[in-house]
Amino acid sequence: MSFSATLVAARPALASFAAMGILWGSYAATLPDIKAMLGVDEAGLGLLILGAPIAAVLAMLVAPATGVMLGRYALPLASVAMALAFILPGQAPLAGGFMLAAFAVAMAACGATTGTLDVLMNARVAAMENVRGHSLMNLCHAAYSLGYAASALLSGALRGAAWAPGQVMLTAALIALVLGLVSFERDGAIDGLGKPKDGSSPALGRATTIGGAIVMIAFLSENAAESWSALHIEQTLGGSPAQGAFGPAAMALTMAVARLGGQSIIARVSPLRLLTFGAVIAGIGALIAAAAVSPAMAYVGFIVLGIGASVVAPTAFTLVGQMARPEARARAVARATLLGYFGYFFGPPMIGFIAASFGLRAAFGCAAVALLAVTVLAPLMLRKAP
Repeated sequence: MSFSATLVAARPALASFAAMGILWGSYAATLPDIKAMLGVDEAGLGLLILGAPIAAVLAMLVAPATGVMLGRYALPLASVAMALAFILPGQAPLAGGFMLAAFAVAMAACGATTGTLDVLMNARVAAMENVRGHSLMNLCHAAYSLGYAASALLSGALRGAAWAPGQVMLTAALIALVLGLVSFERDGAIDGLGKPKDGSSPALGRATTIGGAIVMIAFLSENAAESWSALHIEQTLGGSPAQGAFGPAAMALTMAVARLGGQSIIARVSPLRLLTFGAVIAGIGALIAAAAVSPAMAYVGFIVLGIGASVVAPTAFTLVGQMARPEARARAVARATLLGYFGYFFGPPMIGFIAASFGLRAAFGCAAVALLAVTVLAPLMLRKAP
């Protein structure tokens, strides 16, 4: 299948992945202004945004049922709901004396809609892959990374032009809203989300659990680096704010490019080899970042980390979909997505706890050890049950 044909085939999921990247990229870039708008310190902000991961996990538990209920409109409706939710955090000052409570509720809405969409779009891609016999997961995850990087850069420019947080996030939400509409397809129902009509509930298998653990490690390393790279460059290595900001941007762009490359590589390299090599390369990158003595050396580490980690989660998702029973494929991918989100949302706080106790160098060293564990998990995932 040509690249242009692949883009057309994956268009609905690509639009949803890109929309999610645009919204979270804008939020991350605007967070310093949001903190100032709310008038809270780091601890206060952490408490206010805690509802996002909690709501995401709760929403993911019921996302398969939500997908069944919404039918062929599941992807566009979930995408549109997410775009509308991300308008709310920047509008919290309109609540007056209830601003902090309004912001907390808004972030919970962002988490819930994101969690729902993440399950649905990964399940939809897995179904597309198995119908077409062609890998699409790397391409779709690249769309997220590209959307994240582009949105972060655009939001930074708007902040530089003195735009308020509400205006910046509204702009990103409107772009995501258009993409949500683009995600509609005539036959977009996600088969396999519901349990069998006879009431049975076949086990999802060991591959689903191990694959979810691999996704969790990949998301932990990705999001931890995006969240803590700037602080590492500025605080540990004495870099300027501009140098610090380049850390997460460089990693996001690297992951986007690497995932586009991984889209073609996966057709020629065994999934086991791709998972193993990706994890080893990412682990080496985390170690370089941990040992860095200058911002430039840290950039090298984060770029190497991004190259390796970029293929780990998409390849694991693809394998979960391939190894699951056809009638349980969507639920298997949904379960792996749920496990992965524990790394995505709770990884950065865990890295922060390690950093507070032992320093950021030790924190990135721990991320390297976790990545190297994939070399053990990947063969176990592919081993057939006795």
